[in-house]
Amino acid sequence: MYVIIMGMGRVGLSLANLLIDDGHDITLIDDNEALCNEAAAELDALVICGNGTNSKLLEETNIEDADFFIATTGNDEANLLSCILVRKYNVPNIIARVSNPDHEEAFKAVGIDNVISPEITAAGLLEKLVTRPNVADLIIIGEGDAEILDMTITNDKIVGKRIGEVSPTKDYIIIATYQNGKLVIPQTDSIISRGEKVSVLVRRGSFSKVSKKFER
Repeated sequence: MYVIIMGMGRVGLSLANLLIDDGHDITLIDDNEALCNEAAAELDALVICGNGTNSKLLEETNIEDADFFIATTGNDEANLLSCILVRKYNVPNIIARVSNPDHEEAFKAVGIDNVISPEITAAGLLEKLVTRPNVADLIIIGEGDAEILDMTITNDKIVGKRIGEVSPTKDYIIIATYQNGKLVIPQTDSIISRGEKVSVLVRRGSFSKVSKKFER
């Protein structure tokens, strides 16, 4: 997969490192020469120093071959303009970082629907650490209709029961358990143990009910 990332701040570089580790082809764009030189020396990626809102520079990246274009700078206006320019090259996936939530509407008005705010995301994670200290959120399903959560069994009322006795219900389904750190697909006759970690697909609005089911 070929991914072009505009912006080599913390977000852009962290994303680039993750994608490189996954074996993807990465091109980085930034107008800061010092950052470009540092990235070129340290990363297994093509680094282009220049303005990502310039059509000629975008064409130097072989933009027509890109699977993703991701604008991660801290400048919402630059991110918006670059995404508008990239649309004419028919890149199938365009993602933009937005620092000011009030600007999200402008991105969507020009057809950029994949808009991410790291600040809002971080705030949401902090809120969950406060309200769900014993639960790890793995992924949101669909349009926020459900979440996959990691929970630890501490409720004695279900310890010793079979998976089939407690799952599935209309609110959740246990989709994985872990034995010696390894994921196991649960069977209906699998026995639930105290302290066991499970992954649970939970319907939106049912977290409190499900949390009480699995935890004290």
